[in-house]
Amino acid sequence: MSATIIAIVNQKGGVGKTTTCVNLGIGLAKEGKRVLLVDSDPQGSLTISLGCPEPDQVPTTLTQQLNKVLLDAPINPKDGILHNNEGVDLLPANIELSGMDISLLNVKSRYTVLKQYLDTVKPAYDFILLDCMPSLGMMTMNAMAAADSVLIPVQSHYLSAKGLEQLLHSIKNVRREINTRLRIEGILLTMADNRTNNTKVISDLIRETYGANLKVFDTAIPQSVRAAETAAEGKSIYAHDPHGKVAQAYKDLSGEVLILERQRRKYKTESIR
Repeated sequence: MSATIIAIVNQKGGVGKTTTCVNLGIGLAKEGKRVLLVDSDPQGSLTISLGCPEPDQVPTTLTQQLNKVLLDAPINPKDGILHNNEGVDLLPANIELSGMDISLLNVKSRYTVLKQYLDTVKPAYDFILLDCMPSLGMMTMNAMAAADSVLIPVQSHYLSAKGLEQLLHSIKNVRREINTRLRIEGILLTMADNRTNNTKVISDLIRETYGANLKVFDTAIPQSVRAAETAAEGKSIYAHDPHGKVAQAYKDLSGEVLILERQRRKYKTESIR
């Protein structure tokens, strides 16, 4: 079977999307999975976090691949893919991607251009993770149109939790109008400081409000200065602080995602019989 595509989405910035993309992806790779991480944010944060400190100097990025789709040009699935020494592949992005929203507005298949590209690389991977920009613009809509599921990092703060309802409404619209198979992988609590009552209150509120209908991951990602340092080093938390609490949390999250995937594939197999 070809890759499961997970879009990591939240219209709010600073909630740990890129950190989660890096460390969940490498966590899955450590479990023997073939993983591609796709940077779909013009800021290039994922690209920087995986050891490319100057994204604007990368010769081939997601922008070039999407332009090939728009021009109906042939695509080499290996073109532009960078191999990271922690076991994942990366399709980088840079500021050039910021013009893609305007380019897509004039295209009939505006929501499926990213999907058309990913269809060419899916057979080579078990998981493809999409790091999305902090907005609900055309590139994020493309990511949700291409994805099998959406993983939502939510900072354990009141304002971050408050914006969750708007995002869930947007996902519902995408499912109804563009991608009927889109599901919610789960809500992931990030930057949790278990020493404070605020973290516990927000965690309990999200689990009580959404837990009956949506997966809220058992794992919460702790707040950590060391985790914040990893992007500048171009390393994952596993390389930076392998025995720390954040590395353990992302390892646990990877385990939860794999369990969900096994359950879905088993269900799909049984449904076919």
